[in-house]
Amino acid sequence: MSKVCDISGKRPRVGNNVSHANNKVKRRFNPNLQTKKFYIPEEDKWVTLKVSTSTLRTINKNGISNVLKKARAKGTSRV
Repeated sequence: MSKVCDISGKRPRVGNNVSHANNKVKRRFNPNLQTKKFYIPEEDKWVTLKVSTSTLRTINKNGISNVLKKARAKGTSRV
């Protein structure tokens, strides 16, 4: 199961756990991904996407059609 947002392309990032004694241990920061079904009226079909919550807020604000159009133009969309 890949941890990549289908629209924005967000992926896990690498960082450090830093203890009180300043010991550093590698860790991963995973994006907050949610599986969600969207209806696309132009194509008259339902699509299941794995999107980050920040992208979900953008979809709620601008609409799935506009967000997909911008992502396809940018080249980050996997749909």
